[in-house]
Amino acid sequence: MKKLLHHLKFRFHQSFRLLNLNPRASIPVMIMLGALIVVKLPEVWYYPPLFFILALLFHYERKDIPFLKKIFVTSWRWVIMLEAVFIYSVLLCGNIHYKLEKTVLFSLPAFVVLAFITPRTRPWLALQWNSIPDDLFEWKSFLRKNTWLAIFGLIVIWGSAYHPVTLILAGVFALDYVSHIYELNESKEMLEMYFRKYTLKEKLRKNSLFFNILLLPVYGLFLVLHSAEALYILYYFVFMNLYFLLILTRKYKQYHYKERGNHFNMGVFIEYTICSLTIIPALFVWKKNIKEASQNIKTYVGD
Repeated sequence: MKKLLHHLKFRFHQSFRLLNLNPRASIPVMIMLGALIVVKLPEVWYYPPLFFILALLFHYERKDIPFLKKIFVTSWRWVIMLEAVFIYSVLLCGNIHYKLEKTVLFSLPAFVVLAFITPRTRPWLALQWNSIPDDLFEWKSFLRKNTWLAIFGLIVIWGSAYHPVTLILAGVFALDYVSHIYELNESKEMLEMYFRKYTLKEKLRKNSLFFNILLLPVYGLFLVLHSAEALYILYYFVFMNLYFLLILTRKYKQYHYKERGNHFNMGVFIEYTICSLTIIPALFVWKKNIKEASQNIKTYVGD
């Protein structure tokens, strides 16, 4: 028992340490936890299956099974079940709209199964995404490396059309990941080859078109579910696209062939999010970014 209590205490402190050391992950996690606390689903019994799936995802991502086997030689499966039930219980109790009902009791035996499910050791999917044109190389590279994450993220984004609040929260969450698609710089040779064939305006048009195709189901679902609140989806469209254009023009404004990335950080994310939410400042920043990005590209490609 003493060993178990020490382990749970370690897990508790480790969670806060990981969130503190990785702001990129911590802010989206806090946004998601906040949404799970305040979102009201149509039926109470929807909550237990949803939170069980989240606990299952946590289990499937864990990589510490060898460590648990070494510390808890004969009882490591019980530790896995206990941790999953704890996460499940915190999520249930945290939601202000959930009231205890029989579905939660039916879910508990399912946690026994978790102890016998082997966490993944390699990506779930490894698609090549050859249908995406080569001129969208940032997206193609991201999707090849993060297939399952991208698919899961798209499902979450599309599902956010359920309510105006979830629409904006999920949108902000998604933009952080979109930012990192354009964080790395391509080689000088690749940049020269690309911009001898396309202009910066064509780059913006092609990438924003692909971005909006991905968001098209969100636009449609929200209009179907909330036809009287169409103004929200108009604001969402403007906000998402302004941020997207800001982050893409910033990449080439900051581009230097000796730098691996363009120094994107949480400060940039917060600045561009606030600018995009208020719209007018984003237009000025976007105009400035285009001018500086165009000039920077000319230094490598010429007129």
